[in-house]
Amino acid sequence: MSDALKKRKAKVLRTEGSTPEVKRGRGDGDPQDVCVYNEEVELDRRDPEQDYLQYKESCEGLATLMSEIKDLKANGAKDGCAEVEQKRMQSSIHFMNLKKLNRLAHMRLKRGRDQTHEAKQKVDGLHLQLQNLLYEVMHLQKEISKCLEFKSKHEEIDLVPEEEFHQEAPPEISRPHLTKSDNHQLTLARLDWELEQRKRLAEKYKESQSTKEKIQKSIEVKKEHLTSLQPGLNAIMQASLPVQQYLAMPFEQTQKQTEVARHLPPPLYVLFVQANAYGQACDKNLNLSISGDVDEAKALSKPPEDSQDDESDSDAEEEQEKTKRRRPTTGGQLDDKRREMLKRHPLSLCLELKSKDGSVLHLFFYYLMNLNILTVKAKVSTSTDLITAISAGDLLKSETLLSCLYTNDQGRETPNPANRYQFDKVGIVCFSDYVEDLGHPYMWVQTLGGLHFPKDTSEGVHVGSKLSASQMESTMKLLRGRVQSRLALHKQFASLEHSIIPVSSESQHLFPGKIISHLARWTTTTHEEYMDLPYTRHVTDAGLAKDTDLYFMCVVERGTARLQAAVVLSPRYPEVSPLFSLSLSWKGERSGRTDDNLRAMESEVNVFKNELQGPRPGYQLLTNQISRLCVCLDVYLETEGQDDGVEGPREFPREKMCLRTVRGPNRLKPFKYNHPQGFFSHR
Repeated sequence: MSDALKKRKAKVLRTEGSTPEVKRGRGDGDPQDVCVYNEEVELDRRDPEQDYLQYKESCEGLATLMSEIKDLKANGAKDGCAEVEQKRMQSSIHFMNLKKLNRLAHMRLKRGRDQTHEAKQKVDGLHLQLQNLLYEVMHLQKEISKCLEFKSKHEEIDLVPEEEFHQEAPPEISRPHLTKSDNHQLTLARLDWELEQRKRLAEKYKESQSTKEKIQKSIEVKKEHLTSLQPGLNAIMQASLPVQQYLAMPFEQTQKQTEVARHLPPPLYVLFVQANAYGQACDKNLNLSISGDVDEAKALSKPPEDSQDDESDSDAEEEQEKTKRRRPTTGGQLDDKRREMLKRHPLSLCLELKSKDGSVLHLFFYYLMNLNILTVKAKVSTSTDLITAISAGDLLKSETLLSCLYTNDQGRETPNPANRYQFDKVGIVCFSDYVEDLGHPYMWVQTLGGLHFPKDTSEGVHVGSKLSASQMESTMKLLRGRVQSRLALHKQFASLEHSIIPVSSESQHLFPGKIISHLARWTTTTHEEYMDLPYTRHVTDAGLAKDTDLYFMCVVERGTARLQAAVVLSPRYPEVSPLFSLSLSWKGERSGRTDDNLRAMESEVNVFKNELQGPRPGYQLLTNQISRLCVCLDVYLETEGQDDGVEGPREFPREKMCLRTVRGPNRLKPFKYNHPQGFFSHR
């Protein structure tokens, strides 16, 4: 054995043989002393660094012994050899030493963890104490701030100034020897004086209350007396009704209507006042009436009450329960919102314009509360039944009767720019889909109601009576003219459908005595059909055919010649004259584009319309144009050259006297009629 191994073995034995800690105790059955080995006591005496060095030495010694055993076995030593067994014993000693060091290390680790845990508990306890102290500090600070912010009730009382207090208060309350030097006493004294003043005022209030009751009793006695007079006054008013009717002074009806008018919305009220004033001053044939649910209008004008009865609360709860049971779909909600958005005021205004011929124009004005616009519906009634005319079906309809009363005022879209954003919320795409039920929101209707919608939305919508008054007279005249023109057209259409062109005696001089061409057909057509015609392309390209106009087809015949005329009739007739486009079927198809004479015929009817106006206001312009068209067709056919190869009489013999049959390189024909000479000439 080497010296190094011997030294290590001796050191290990010394370590193993160190004196253990002995605890003396007494057992339960054995009275003798018992010695117990305690590693924890030994752990306190050992140095961790020394244990670490010992651990390294044991590991090195164990590794050396293992290598030596390996060498011995490699050299042929057997397992039972004494030298191998000795090295195994030494290795076991090193291994036992390592196990002991391992136990000590685990014990040190446990002790360190326990100490750390104890330290953490101390820290947690100290932190909890700190939090408690901080909470107490915060609580004290809140209490201090409450005390500093405390306001006494007397600070809310508006006390009299100090100078006035010292002047008016008696000495037993003011106590100047105390209050001038002590603010607290001064405040108490001022409060005592305030209490004294309030007691005096309470006594005055009681006296005033008794006086008020006496006066109220006298007022009630007078009211009873006045109430007893009401039946007598009503009897007098009923007795005076025949006198009112005879003198055309309906005081009672006017009074009731004025009372109802108080509940009209502002735009309808402005229209009512201005129309009533205009009727009294300028137009005795203008009548006004108010219709609708007055009670509902009164409920709208009342402000909502804060407190409601128990019954109303229970009804509201029942409605809420019903709505909870029936969950409306999204489509149902949108329909409800649309109906609410388009809701009309319960009161409406009816304006009647009577004409001399007995016809009456009824205008029904409505106010859409959420959209803040006025709408109107129209109806015409006549004293006699109108002759039924198929082509006159759209003349007196509410949708077309008032269209374009002013230029480009079609009444299809709302004039309020704010409505576009309201429509987007409830899914309304186009307001024109609802005008049939709600009425047309023409701009002149808004003007009559005093509504002004500025282009700049920042200005806001306002209602003004001056705006209504400035347009009232001109609008009433236009309405009367529109009704008269439509009634005149209605009568003319009834004759035209029977191939009769009515010409008044005032217009007989515009045409020759003999007109051979005759009206064969007069029918109505649509805007789409009109645009599809090849000979109306120049009119549609110029933008003279609009969807608000009325369209008709006129056929004039003479012999084998057939003249078709497509007519555009503006809603503002006769201010805007009808427009004719011609196509002739005779020896082929001809139109204004291919025949200069047809273009000249169109000019005679369209351009020189002032000659055909007739007596003012020109309601006979359309029939005069058709008559002129028949005359021009006669001239066109009679002045047309005849083929010499054809024998027999001429198809269209000359009946008209013409100075020259044709003129110029375009071979234009003489379409101008000269009265009273009775001949035709070129223009």
